Amino acid sequence: MASSQNVDPSSSASLKGNENNSSSTRGSVSKRLQQELMTLMMSGDKGISAFPESDNLFRWIGTIDGAQGTVYEGLRFRLTLDFPPGYPYSAPRVSFLSPCFHPNVDENGSICLDILKERWSASYDVRCVLLSVQSLLSEPNNESPLNSAAAELWKDPVG
Repeated sequence: MASSQNVDPSSSASLKGNENNSSSTRGSVSKRLQQELMTLMMSGDKGISAFPESDNLFRWIGTIDGAQGTVYEGLRFRLTLDFPPGYPYSAPRVSFLSPCFHPNVDENGSICLDILKERWSASYDVRCVLLSVQSLLSEPNNESPLNSAAAELWKDPVG
């Protein structure tokens, strides 16, 4: 059962039948994404960024830098962030555009990260997502690999 913070108030029974519901929901998602863009731009976080692709506020291109002291140091990865109409009550779909050999990233760029799936919370934002993916690069979850070859190398880097 989803926690109350992940329940979209526009999906309640009292709003069903309201023909303006989808456009007002889209408007509130747009407003939230515009606020998140401003927050991200003002955050000053090093090694992460994201901006809407062209004029589409619902599809962003992000970048994350590999953390110092990891095999990803000095690398910059490009990602896509696709926001569903139910955002922030539904997680964005995030995937790597840049090739990334990592235990929790498959050959198509899909990412296995709990906060993008069952642990999503409406309180998360783009900044949190980017920082979490960046953290995943240096701290993979080898118990749930999408790329078994990368997981084996991570366990035994010399062997």
